[in-house]
Amino acid sequence: MMNNDNKISNQTKLFGYIGEHAGVSRFSAIINKMFKENNDDVMMIPMNIREDDLYFTVSNMKQSHVNGAVISSEYVTDVVEIVDNASSIAKRSGMCDIIYREGETLRGDVFSMRVLTEHLKDLYASKIAIIGTNHYAKAFSFLACGFNVSYFNDSLEELLAFTQEVDISDADINRIASDLEVDFSDFDAVLDFSSMNDLSMIKQLGKNNFDMKNTKQFSALKKRADELNGSYTSYDDLLDKLTKKAYSLIK
Repeated sequence: MMNNDNKISNQTKLFGYIGEHAGVSRFSAIINKMFKENNDDVMMIPMNIREDDLYFTVSNMKQSHVNGAVISSEYVTDVVEIVDNASSIAKRSGMCDIIYREGETLRGDVFSMRVLTEHLKDLYASKIAIIGTNHYAKAFSFLACGFNVSYFNDSLEELLAFTQEVDISDADINRIASDLEVDFSDFDAVLDFSSMNDLSMIKQLGKNNFDMKNTKQFSALKKRADELNGSYTSYDDLLDKLTKKAYSLIK
């Protein structure tokens, strides 16, 4: 059981929260409060890691006392190449946002997209628009059973290749570009997984609008939501649900 001073003993199970600005995020503070409230001898340590030091830090976890780590969004594609084993969804999407030390090996998995799909179900969202074809779009697509999903990207060729990669037949694919006005008002949720820096072509947003950007990252979706007085939910806005999921996985 953790004491009131939050001291670490030899028996304390340690996890990391790895990000470029991990110390700024409330992730560790929230989950550590949960550990303390439940008398768990577990602690999460925020680890501010520069990109140049990421490989060294993660690979050396195999011989450390740290039992695993949650990975901030900016590093989820880098880490999947460092782990020794990965779940099917991590391999196929090309990302992992949680890693576990198993002996002297590391196993990677995806948990944030499971949280997002559960949250969308809680919102009774059915009709979903996804912008982009990155790792988050792939991971979500593998978990999207039960949703009516339409896909948007600036390159239709990339979209066609994407739908083949994630095994979607008869996909609703659409081009999104600066010269085309887009109306998402019929969608229950819009998920921006693109690298687009300008979404001014969007004239109406969905009922709910998400990306996985943290507060230190520029969000074109947030900018457009502010301009249109629309809703916007970031990675940090989902921290309560993300930490609850991470707690159950770590526990």
